[in-house]
Amino acid sequence: MKARFDFETPVNRRDSGSYKWDADLPEGVVLTPAQRERVIPLWVADMDFQAAPCILDALRRRVEHGVFGYTRVPDSYYDAVIRWFGQRHGLALKRDWIQYTTGVVPALSAVIKALARPGEGVIVQTPVYNCFFSSIRNNECRIVASPLLRRDLPDGAFTYEMDYEGLEAACADPSNRILLLCNPHNPAGRRWRAEELRRAGEIAFRHGVVVVSDEIHCEIVQPGTAYVPFAALGESFLHGSVTLCSPSKSFNTAGLQIANIITDRPDWREKIDKAININEICDVNPFGPVAAEAAYSDEGACWLEALDEVIWHNYETLRAQFRSALPEFPVAALEATYLAWIDTSVLPLPSERIETELLQGEQVWINAGSMYGADGFIRINLACPSARLQEGLDRIVTGLQRLLRA
Repeated sequence: MKARFDFETPVNRRDSGSYKWDADLPEGVVLTPAQRERVIPLWVADMDFQAAPCILDALRRRVEHGVFGYTRVPDSYYDAVIRWFGQRHGLALKRDWIQYTTGVVPALSAVIKALARPGEGVIVQTPVYNCFFSSIRNNECRIVASPLLRRDLPDGAFTYEMDYEGLEAACADPSNRILLLCNPHNPAGRRWRAEELRRAGEIAFRHGVVVVSDEIHCEIVQPGTAYVPFAALGESFLHGSVTLCSPSKSFNTAGLQIANIITDRPDWREKIDKAININEICDVNPFGPVAAEAAYSDEGACWLEALDEVIWHNYETLRAQFRSALPEFPVAALEATYLAWIDTSVLPLPSERIETELLQGEQVWINAGSMYGADGFIRINLACPSARLQEGLDRIVTGLQRLLRA
C-alpha cells in the first residue's frame, strides 16, 4: 500500500509564494541570481512533499464548487478530530472541548492572553520552538527558561531530559502561571514518555501552574512508536491542561490555516474564546476544515505511515554522513519531528554565522540554534526527497569542513 505514495519526485516550489523557497535572504548574505536559484532550503519546518492524495482530491472537489464565502466549520470536522485522536492516540474528546482557529501559533498566543496576565511568567524548556518566545513577549509576559539537560549516548549521539528540579523551582514561583510543553519536542526531537510527562504535570499542578501542550508534531514519530498526549494521562492531566494541535505539520497543510485548542474547562474556554476574538483569529478559510477531514481518515493514516518511514530513512542517511565525514559534530537522537539537531560547538562561531556561511558559501540554508535559545547548534529539515537531502548534506559537509579548516 505504501508504494502508492510518491516521496521522491521533486516538486518545484520556487516562485510559488513559498516562504521556505522564496523568502528574502538573511542580512549580510548576497547571492547572484544563479546562486540564488541553486539554494537548497533545509530550514523552516515545512515539507517539500505534496500533500496526501486524499487531501488533494478533497480540495479539488471543494474548488470545483466555485464559491468561497465565509466558512462555517461543519459537524463532520469535529467528528473527524474526535475519531482520529480517540482511535489513533487514545485521547477521548468531546465536541464542546474543541475550539478552532487559524494555526497553533495564533492558538498559543490566544491561550497565553487568556490564562496569564501581563508580567506573569511563562515557563519554557529550552532549547525550544522560537515562536514560544515571541508569543510570550507579544502578550507582555515573562519568559522563564527551565533548560533541558543534555545526555550523551554511547553511540556518539546525544539526547535531552527534563530538569525536574529546575522545573520544580520555576513552578514554585507564584508569579509563574503557565508551563509551555512541546510534545513532541522541537528542536530536541524527543518523544516524551508517559512517565516523563506525568512527572512534569504533577510538578506543575502541585503549584497551580497550567500546562499548555503544543502537540503539532504528534504524528511524526519513529516508525513503530507512538506519542503520548499529555491530556490522555488521566483526568487531572486533562483538567489541568490545554492541548494545541493541527494536521498542518504532519500533512504539509500549514498554508490552509486550521488548528484546534482543546480543554475540558468551560471557564478556560470562555476566556480563550474572548482572546481568539480580541486577536481576530476566529475565522478560517474554506479549505482548512476540508483538508483536515481528509487527513484524519484511513487513507490519510496510510500516507502518514509511509511518510514516517521516509523521514526515518532520511535521518539515518544524515546520521551516517555525519558519523563518517563530520564526527566532530554530534547529532541528537531523533525520536519525533522531521528536524535534526546538530551540535556545532566545536566551531568557535555563533550559530547565526554558521547559517550565513553555509548559505553564502555552499547555497544550503539551515536554521541557527540561537533562535531556539541554544547557540552552538544548527537545525536541519529532513522532509524532502532523498536526492535533494543528499545534495544538501554534501554541501553541509563541504561547508562545515571548510569552517573547521579556517
